[in-house]
Amino acid sequence: MNNSEDLKDKYKDWVLFKRVLIHLKPYWRLVALAVVLLLAVSLLNLAGPYLTKIVIDDHIKEGDMNGLDVIAAIYFGVLVFSFIFQFFQTYLMQYIGQKVMFDLRSKVFAHIHKMSFSFFDKNPIGKMITRVVSDVEVLNEMLTSGLILIFSDLFTLFGIFFVMLFLDWKLTLIVCIVFPLLAAATRAYRIRARDALRKNRAHVSELNSYLEENLSGMDTVQCFNREGNNFREFLSINGDRLKEDLRTVRYNAFYMPSIDFFSSLAIGMVIWFGGGRFVQDEIQLGILVAFIQYLQKFFEPVRDLAEKFNIIQTAMASSERIFELLDTPEQIPETVPSQKGFKIQGNVEFKNVWFSYKENQFVLKDISFSLEAGESLAIVGATGSGKSTIINALCRFYEINKGDILFDGKSIKNINKFDLRRQIALVQQDVFLFSGNILDNIRLGNVQMGQEEIESISQAVSSHNFISNLPFKYEQELNEGGSDISSGQRQLLSFARALAAEPLILVLDEATSNVDMETERQIQRGIKEMTQGRTSIIIAHRLSTLMHVDKVLVLKHGEIVEFGTRKELLQQKGVFYNLCKSQLNSKNIAMGSDIYGSK
Repeated sequence: MNNSEDLKDKYKDWVLFKRVLIHLKPYWRLVALAVVLLLAVSLLNLAGPYLTKIVIDDHIKEGDMNGLDVIAAIYFGVLVFSFIFQFFQTYLMQYIGQKVMFDLRSKVFAHIHKMSFSFFDKNPIGKMITRVVSDVEVLNEMLTSGLILIFSDLFTLFGIFFVMLFLDWKLTLIVCIVFPLLAAATRAYRIRARDALRKNRAHVSELNSYLEENLSGMDTVQCFNREGNNFREFLSINGDRLKEDLRTVRYNAFYMPSIDFFSSLAIGMVIWFGGGRFVQDEIQLGILVAFIQYLQKFFEPVRDLAEKFNIIQTAMASSERIFELLDTPEQIPETVPSQKGFKIQGNVEFKNVWFSYKENQFVLKDISFSLEAGESLAIVGATGSGKSTIINALCRFYEINKGDILFDGKSIKNINKFDLRRQIALVQQDVFLFSGNILDNIRLGNVQMGQEEIESISQAVSSHNFISNLPFKYEQELNEGGSDISSGQRQLLSFARALAAEPLILVLDEATSNVDMETERQIQRGIKEMTQGRTSIIIAHRLSTLMHVDKVLVLKHGEIVEFGTRKELLQQKGVFYNLCKSQLNSKNIAMGSDIYGSK
């Protein structure tokens, strides 16, 4: 399996920023208030060194104790208001971040549900989980701890620079000597850290995909003694992520001390140049002390910006993948509006249908057949002949390449796909059950269907008996996937679920493959009940499942080789005849008499 992702840049940073900011639009008033509070906190932080300058030059130097008390009271007030503003600003940003994360995660989840089966054929589940959970969480961290707080840091930097310029422009020019060196180091760090963090997010997605695959197939892994091989592959993928993590660590290890170096260099230059001017009485001591304090405060936002840059770059890598997913168009876009109360009679016709999963590798080749409402059809053929693909095309899980599928004479492309699927119930070989109780798994959210109806349906398909023997009966909670009941019991529940949907078209895709012979005999009665009055399509290798069908369609390599009633095909003594003959033996002669029956 290859879950590796394309690590090339697909979006410019400013495009990503713009799209992230769009999600803040519904909360712009709260964002504006948070920015105002940030600016207020920044202004209050600028007041401290200036008050120190006033205390030294105007009060301590003059011995004015009363003035000293006033400045102390003002300084205390600044601290109190700074605390209050910072509390509300932090709460607001966390609130906004949580709301945006909720909106974006919901949007991604809804978009995933619009994608056709071909999308999931190409994208592993672990990758989707990373998008919905991990990548959105990283964006939340950027919004709450990165993007908005950058405005505070930038405002603080510009504020300190202009205050220093106001206090003494000569000292400010001396400090400016350090800025080009700092800018060069920052640019080098930004370029390299961006690449490392972007690749890191891709490796996180790959790691999650591989982990999800191994956990889902743990029984196969252990059965075929794949633990060692899979562990080595996991180490390889994990090692790729470690390499990018260590790259980021190296860049941080270089950049963070460089900030301290430039900070100490700037302070040293101020002490050397400003100290000389103080000795010559060209500058007051308070200004020199305030200048040093401002310089210390100046490099704090620079250090914070470096940390926030990591957050932002990680978020940019995550947002790149989120927007890549959201920009992936629906393979089968819905162009027909839904119609309330839409119903079909059940007439189905395939007209010269061609379909391929991969370009020019057709799985279905010029398929044509028709069913009247209420008729049943059996589709038989070897593995890979295209049986399940017909079902995928019928339910419009995939878009056909050529030809058309008609329902009551209306093209499938002119029917809302959700309206269509509400008319079809599909029972598959591999049954998926949701975590929750049995009752909810049968009615799938249709709360209007009461328990008495559910029990009646379950009795019709022979699932009521085993449900009644469970400790909590229909309220019995199931584990994820229904792993705490047998595969045969899961299959029986799927029959009940299909009947509860009250479909007009019923599709059984190898639906009896996971049940024993005794259960299968019970299911035969259930199938007869389910197919009564419904258009039915049944795929099965066991011919006992096909005893009551009206027509049989035989596929070979994606083409129809035989089509007609059972009686007609048996008289032809072709593929279907040989298939029946191969399955008949001394133990199913009675069944054989049914197969060779009247139809």
